[in-house]
Amino acid sequence: MQKQTFATGLFLLSLLFPLKVSAQNYEDIYIFGDSFSDTGNVFNATNRFPPQPYFNGRFSNGPVWVEYLASDLGLTFKPNNNFAYGGATTGYQNIGLSTLPGLKQQIDHFTAGNQSANPNALYILWAGTNDYMNVFFGGIPNPSQTTSNLSAAVKSLAAVGAKDIMVVNLPDLGNFPVTGGDKNISSLLSSFTSAHNSSLSAKINSLRQQLNPDINIRSLDVNSLFNRIIAHPEEFGFTNVQDSCVGSLSVVPINIPTQPIDCTPDQFLFWDQIHPTTATHRLIGELAFSALQSKSVTESSAVLGILLFAALSRVSRRKSQKLQSRAK
Repeated sequence: MQKQTFATGLFLLSLLFPLKVSAQNYEDIYIFGDSFSDTGNVFNATNRFPPQPYFNGRFSNGPVWVEYLASDLGLTFKPNNNFAYGGATTGYQNIGLSTLPGLKQQIDHFTAGNQSANPNALYILWAGTNDYMNVFFGGIPNPSQTTSNLSAAVKSLAAVGAKDIMVVNLPDLGNFPVTGGDKNISSLLSSFTSAHNSSLSAKINSLRQQLNPDINIRSLDVNSLFNRIIAHPEEFGFTNVQDSCVGSLSVVPINIPTQPIDCTPDQFLFWDQIHPTTATHRLIGELAFSALQSKSVTESSAVLGILLFAALSRVSRRKSQKLQSRAK
């Protein structure tokens, strides 16, 4: 009854506030970042890591958000356009394997080979989580430096002709299962997340003033999405938003289990201690697609956007099944 009432409310809202939107037409998507966006780069560069039960080299149990986004945009996902590597920090370091690139090497690699970037493509930056995971190794993260690295990445892409750049903030890392329920670690990671997102927002606003007005920097607020899911999991079909589906693992690097998985992944927010399930990735992809709609959707529709997240979670389930069947 509660879900029916919620769905009815959404329908009535759509009648009261019809939104005329149209998706931006992109010719390609280029991705830079870490394991949240990696579609097989670490898998191909190592001895096929992560193995089963991870899905085809993804750090999840199915497709990741950029694949769902490409599908929503009507594009064929091109793995060669994805420069994201699991373990990448926003600098040159990779905490998973030192020989693998961080975000800076990814950007350098792209700009060296693309001195005239496609102005009709979408460029995505999502990194920072591994900068803060360094606390588990005695590191002292610096949110200002981390966001400066992201700012520099935006400038480098703009310098070679990128016109449409999406920068993703971080979900509250203090809510991740990797904390092991330790309130001190949780509080520390939450404070780093808050400082990161505040600094990132300020730097993006500054970039919008510095760069040419034809360069569109889009902010994607994944933090708010995760907060909403954790506060109201039932709206998204989740029954567990605290634990990882595959159970209690070691911290970083993750110790991959070899036994069969007996959980129901679509009911979990987290696949392992750090990475979302493909059900969560699907929601992130839908959120990104929504953010890429025309400017006829203004900030005044933000409340409606929060309500629409729940509808997106139900509508997009079919897309998940289609993507997974194609990958087999």
